[in-house]
Amino acid sequence: MTELPINKIICGDALEMLKTLPDKSVNCCVTSPPYYGLKDYGVAGQLGLEKTPEEYIDKLVAVFREVKRVLKDDGTLWVVIGDSYSGSNQGAGAAQPTGKQATNKGTNYMNSKKHVSLIKKVNNCKPKDLIGIPWMAAFALRSDGWYLRQDIIWHKPNPMPESVPDRCTKAHEYIFLLSKSAKYYYDAEKIREVAAYDGRKDTVMKGSNKYKGGFVPSQSYQSFHARGHERWQVNESGDRVRNKRSVWTVPTQPFSGAHFATFPPKLIEPMILAGCPKGGIVLDPFIGSGTTGKVARELNRNYIGIDLNPKYCEEIAAERIKNVQPYLEIMT
Repeated sequence: MTELPINKIICGDALEMLKTLPDKSVNCCVTSPPYYGLKDYGVAGQLGLEKTPEEYIDKLVAVFREVKRVLKDDGTLWVVIGDSYSGSNQGAGAAQPTGKQATNKGTNYMNSKKHVSLIKKVNNCKPKDLIGIPWMAAFALRSDGWYLRQDIIWHKPNPMPESVPDRCTKAHEYIFLLSKSAKYYYDAEKIREVAAYDGRKDTVMKGSNKYKGGFVPSQSYQSFHARGHERWQVNESGDRVRNKRSVWTVPTQPFSGAHFATFPPKLIEPMILAGCPKGGIVLDPFIGSGTTGKVARELNRNYIGIDLNPKYCEEIAAERIKNVQPYLEIMT
């Protein structure tokens, strides 16, 4: 490929299409690969239908190895990834959805294409065992040279109901932050969150016993940092803010298009703000319904998308992004 496909979606296999991109050409990657054994998207060569978790992880590692090549040296990778149970044949990808799920246009499309749950018995796992796919992936990527910088919990206040009498309803997924190098681009200022303060002394930061001395804004950064306190700041709205925590509470958001596993825009906004400077390029090798491209353009960043399914590339993602980026092009 002689020209970098900025603000375009490439239709094709993620691994093969990544090989066409030049070295050190994008700032960060934000993506959610197809989850293991949950859905058949009806496209030959799709990820997620491997016979074993190990084969699935090997393919993920190969894809992200190419991602690492095309990332700049200070680039980061943000991966949203869910887990599966051995032999359950239940959960978000169940073959017979009910209620609101059954009336969702995306669900109807998936059912019409025989997109059903494929969770199966897994070697070295008993029936009903949680497989541990997210951490298998994280450790494999670390072994392949990535810096595993953080696990982030996506807390879903409105999770999909589960009729399970012997465990809790799943209300979270993992986000992993990985970097290509030990030092990398990360704009913490852009994603600071509103801090909690003691109402009796609104100039003192409220904390645990470890920080019971609080922090008075007039103190210097060096003095409170030396005592283990966080840096106190005020954002553009006048709110006192703190470093973003590692549990992100973001409701799931329905999408009327034909893609089952869309992540909400609010979930990936902080990834793009922290991981990519304005005017930079965000890569998503599994762009699906186009959320990454849409949010990137809204935040004045560029994107490069890849997806194997022409339905998503040519209709669904294009439709979502065109209102933000009128000159969206589809590459085949």
